[in-house]
Amino acid sequence: MRILMFGRGVIATIYGQALSEAGHDVEFYVRPGRAAEYEREIRTEIFDARRVPWGRRTRTTFAPRLRETIGPDDGFDLVVLSVGHHRLAEAASFLAPRVGEATVLVFGNIWDEPTAAVAPLRADRLLFGFPQAGGGFADDGVLHGSLFRSVILGTDGELSDARRHDVRAAFQRAGMGVREEDDMRGWLWLHVAMDAGMFSQALKSGGLANMIGDRRALRDAFLATRELAPVLELRGVDLGRHRVATMPYRHPRATAALLAWATVLIPMARGNLAAHTDPHTPEHRAVLADTLRTARELGIVTPRIERSVGQAPAASSMIPADGAS
Repeated sequence: MRILMFGRGVIATIYGQALSEAGHDVEFYVRPGRAAEYEREIRTEIFDARRVPWGRRTRTTFAPRLRETIGPDDGFDLVVLSVGHHRLAEAASFLAPRVGEATVLVFGNIWDEPTAAVAPLRADRLLFGFPQAGGGFADDGVLHGSLFRSVILGTDGELSDARRHDVRAAFQRAGMGVREEDDMRGWLWLHVAMDAGMFSQALKSGGLANMIGDRRALRDAFLATRELAPVLELRGVDLGRHRVATMPYRHPRATAALLAWATVLIPMARGNLAAHTDPHTPEHRAVLADTLRTARELGIVTPRIERSVGQAPAASSMIPADGAS
């Protein structure tokens, strides 16, 4: 399969490497003029759980093929769009006239109605999913991360079964299982709410990395997420269909104790947090701004999140008091 990874961020690089090593023809789109700024090779240190449940540390060097142009006649079968949800509208507008007949896999956080969030991309070419990987680039340029043994792909939407099968087969060929989610919209919104709880606590802790092994910080993050449960319900999410995903905020103490243990003793769990030392990234700010804005519009009180944001140095610019953008 001919695959274009949109960007050369952490998720695009981890999955692009895995798909490339599986024999797919993979290229990475970067903004014009950026290709010369990147090193020709990327050093990676990944805990890979595709064959070992707790992850096996692999150190490799990967030379991604970069391109600065894309047109409708380039013949890509799949475009993987994995950017912060605050950049989705811009990326979708750019890609819409350029992807040709390719399927577009939107691979990350979404807080708006999914198809509206990536308009004007064609709904019958869209598949929504979520990566099961994470990490970050260190100061020395090494990508430290984790790759879990499956990805999540939605079953709803207008995409044909044949296209959905081809995307599923591409990941399976790369050694990954596929977990199919029949309420991808609800799952995505729930994940953003979980992120909002974690990011709000990161503001207090000084970064997600500082929450490793911190049972109280993790519990407070789950309690912050709990404040957004009524928001999800008012938006039409059936939380009963997502009982596993909602466990952290339904049982915050027990889940926090388990996760605190895991983030200390399990390299994959520790690595997913260790790379995130900055609590003020654009994605963190956007997730908090958007979830708080929606809560206010719906009249839902979120004191823990409001308090965390109010203590942040850039809080005045993060969340407009009147809800305006």
